Amino acid sequence: MQIVRQLDPLRDALADFRKSGFKIGLVPTMGALHAGHMRLVEMASEQCDAVVASIFVNPTQFGEGEDLDAYPRQEAADAALLEAAGVKLLWAPTADQVYPDGYATNVSVGGISDGLCGAARPGHFDGVATVVAKLFNQVRPDAAFFGEKDYQQLAIIRRMARDLDFLHDIVGVPTVRDPDGLALSSRNAYLTAEQRANAAALPQAMQAAAKAIAAGGKVATILEDSAAHILGSGFHKIDYFELRNADNLAVLDVFAEPARLFAAAHIGKTRLIDNIPVS
Repeated sequence: MQIVRQLDPLRDALADFRKSGFKIGLVPTMGALHAGHMRLVEMASEQCDAVVASIFVNPTQFGEGEDLDAYPRQEAADAALLEAAGVKLLWAPTADQVYPDGYATNVSVGGISDGLCGAARPGHFDGVATVVAKLFNQVRPDAAFFGEKDYQQLAIIRRMARDLDFLHDIVGVPTVRDPDGLALSSRNAYLTAEQRANAAALPQAMQAAAKAIAAGGKVATILEDSAAHILGSGFHKIDYFELRNADNLAVLDVFAEPARLFAAAHIGKTRLIDNIPVS
């Protein structure tokens, strides 16, 4: 596996892949890889001839007081996992290769980025959209793979790709979970043993709420009761617990398919997000 940090060697390596007729799959990450990331790599390997994974902890998607400095960085371990999985190239750019001196351009996707995590983390999705657009232009993949755990992010990237005429496929990959239902996340590493045990209350409450909503229960009451249960299970703050349209993320007061349940809650110093389909 090649590890590349500068744009010119990246372009040379990608040109070689294309000369060989390879279909290129991109798996963008911020590192601290877990089984969820590796499922993205697995899907990319199934659909493409050459998988390019990126690791870049993107400063523009972190707000003031967020965990940019504390975000786990373990490139050597991540590279070993990627190489063992058959990734052909790791794009691990230095900051100046993504944001050169004097960089002044921002990508913003309106509407779909306004609620949910967009409301709780102002500017976050501008940073996501900007760095993903940069990665798309740098790698020019045939397909790019993103996890459904960050469903709003996936929806924003799909809208951006459509609006800016990126022609490659955007492939969503279902969330990978621990046996107790907790969605895998690099931020799970922040949890103490007690917090980790209590964190399972979030997906369990979501599953119960989704079942009750699909059975015809009153959406507002179910959401309110579920939120109270989560707060009584070790979480101390809920940013949102909402039913939304799965395609355009519009808020749903009455259940109608396609629908997804979205949640973000704080336990200890960790903010966990999750979403599940309702049907």
